[in-house]
Amino acid sequence: MSDMLNKITQHLEHTAHLNQAITEQNLSQQVSDLQTWQTMRLLTTHQDLWQSKRFKPAMQFFIDELYGPKDFSQRDAELARVVPKMSKVLPEKALISLEAALELNSLSLSLDFALVEDLNGETVDKNTYFESYRRVGQREKREQQIQLLEDLGIDLAQVVKISGISAILMLSRKPAKVAGVQSLHEFLEKGFKAFKKLGKVHDFIDPIIDRERQMMDDLFCASDVIDNPLPTPINS
Repeated sequence: MSDMLNKITQHLEHTAHLNQAITEQNLSQQVSDLQTWQTMRLLTTHQDLWQSKRFKPAMQFFIDELYGPKDFSQRDAELARVVPKMSKVLPEKALISLEAALELNSLSLSLDFALVEDLNGETVDKNTYFESYRRVGQREKREQQIQLLEDLGIDLAQVVKISGISAILMLSRKPAKVAGVQSLHEFLEKGFKAFKKLGKVHDFIDPIIDRERQMMDDLFCASDVIDNPLPTPINS
């Protein structure tokens, strides 16, 4: 098995382990609530991109497939069963995007789990999130999370540029279903559609990364609640 497929397997196994621990500790609803709040915070911070006709599909993809409170356990279980087949069904650049997405999912879930454990039943809001974020720390992992988001955005933009990728995805839809990689195929199709008309990817990804890095710096540097840099989520 290639190094890429080994990494994919490791990310899936780590995520499965985290999900099992979350279930055993009866924290599934708390994790979902946290992820919902974080999604609203993300939309608030990047409201200009969310309201942009050009950027909204890519924002929607990030929310639905990477940051939102979506249960990926069924998708991951399907992927785990067909890892050896992936290199035969998908181009290398698509596998790179998948690996980055799965690593980001796994890392984000581990950070969410740590926050929920620290919150210990407290309702998630601007102040409790701020305090918990700082107590949990793990700045190195937070930096890695933002870097993975940037890498994934750029990788997906490269997948869109693959010659004939639109036809490849359309023609491989049925074989992917037969091969048991339908969830994987749907993820790639959604990513392709979201980034197809984006134009220069850096016009979209750079503002997100710059703001998220600034938010992270402000959260770790703030001295107390008075300096809380978090916005009030628009739908909270």
